[in-house]
Amino acid sequence: MRKIPSKAAFPDSNKRARVRAALAPLVLTLACSAAGVLPVRMAHAQLPTLGDGSELTTSGERRLGDRIIRELYRDPDYIDDAVLSEYVQGLWLPLMEAARKRGELSPELDERFAWEILLGRDRTVNAFALPGGYLGVHLGLIGVVSSRDELASVLAHELSHVTQRHISRLIAQQSKQTPLLLGAMILGALAASKNPGAAQAMVVGGQALAMQNQLNFSRDMEREADRIGYGLMEPAGFAPQGFVSMFDKLQQANRINDNGSWPYLRSHPLTTQRMADMQSRLPPGRAQPAPASTQEHAMASARARVLSNPGVDTVRQWIAEPGSTGFAGQSAPRKAAILYASALGSSQLRDAKAARATWVLLEAQVRGDAPAQRQAQLLKSEIELAAGDADAALAALPPGANDRRPELLLRTRALLKVGRSGEVAGALQTWIANHPRDATVWQLMATVWQANGQPLRAVRAEAEAHATRYDYAAAVDRFKAGQDLARRSGASADHFEASIIDTRLKAVESLLREQTAER
Repeated sequence: MRKIPSKAAFPDSNKRARVRAALAPLVLTLACSAAGVLPVRMAHAQLPTLGDGSELTTSGERRLGDRIIRELYRDPDYIDDAVLSEYVQGLWLPLMEAARKRGELSPELDERFAWEILLGRDRTVNAFALPGGYLGVHLGLIGVVSSRDELASVLAHELSHVTQRHISRLIAQQSKQTPLLLGAMILGALAASKNPGAAQAMVVGGQALAMQNQLNFSRDMEREADRIGYGLMEPAGFAPQGFVSMFDKLQQANRINDNGSWPYLRSHPLTTQRMADMQSRLPPGRAQPAPASTQEHAMASARARVLSNPGVDTVRQWIAEPGSTGFAGQSAPRKAAILYASALGSSQLRDAKAARATWVLLEAQVRGDAPAQRQAQLLKSEIELAAGDADAALAALPPGANDRRPELLLRTRALLKVGRSGEVAGALQTWIANHPRDATVWQLMATVWQANGQPLRAVRAEAEAHATRYDYAAAVDRFKAGQDLARRSGASADHFEASIIDTRLKAVESLLREQTAER
């Protein structure tokens, strides 16, 4: 999520440079807001919420978020990895439910905001929130947290920033700036997030410094996000100590003079007051051990490190690690992580033989641990698919291959390779009916329909995939292509599908006009 396409965000490169130079601190503040997780324990009623007080409506904030996220979808660092997305969603959804039950998430925000998490193939330890309920998580963050509770603490803190409308209130403070310009600034800072030196240079100047001082999250906002986020952990099924251990990671990063791989330390500096506040909220007289890692989390963390593209030399080091002298003395989660990274790394380097051999060791390591066993089976299917053995990939899939997204996507890709795509069309349609904004599945459906000799349905699925990512111009183009195809097909056309295309084209054209007017 770091290399936002600059032409889409700023047609005029000179103007882009001037805007970024003057106003980048705002973007850095918003873009890095999520990961500065400073845990606090406090009774729910002890500290009143700050209220709304925002001049930006929920609908306006959502529209602003939609414009920003449209550019992030185009970022080459955006990654839709089904395994990691499912793992993060498994932490996010219980936190959302806890926020609903505790009254922190109002019905209006629940309905109007997107509540969508995007993954970025970025090795920096960072996460961020954007207007309208969009959140981003860098793979570097998933790769560094030691437990699911630590990752949940990051999400809980950021969820609280969103539910309390902190971002909206910060934007409202700059009443002279239009939402579109603010969106452009946010995109500019996200693009610069990979280069802390360049970002630091952009804050030079009195105007930029004043902007930063005005728009940084206030101490009250941080305390509120700490308090509410901490309160969500236990009801959501997570150990609140995850906040403590995440806090310790921040402190350790500060001690070694943050080298730029922890971007949120610059937007959420560790103050002695907040650190003391954290310690004072621990239950007295009781030791608070850090939450233990699990083999499933260790494998997800290892996957994030490999998929963040660390470089061939680093991957080769990970591949060799199971043979090191110290491997036998590692903990079970650490062994699972090492073997997972080695097997996946070998597959990424197209060494199927080594990947399969290491996978055998991984399967023995996680035997009896059901969640970890499932992750191992998914990895086995992925290894075989990458090696070109679709039948072996199908055989390796865990049971219930159509009920969960990673299995569904792997099964679809394997069946496409062996010419049996008709077997999965129904499952894909069922999934889309329940998850209509899943662009990846829409795109797979297009491939399946094309393979099944139904080009009109394939064109419509392509259009829907574009529409789910707010690329309404591309969606309109594909819907019109569908109309042309239906006319050329004449009596043999699928008239029901053609009618759907006509209806959807009108709806998306209306959305495109609104989008164009907002620009």
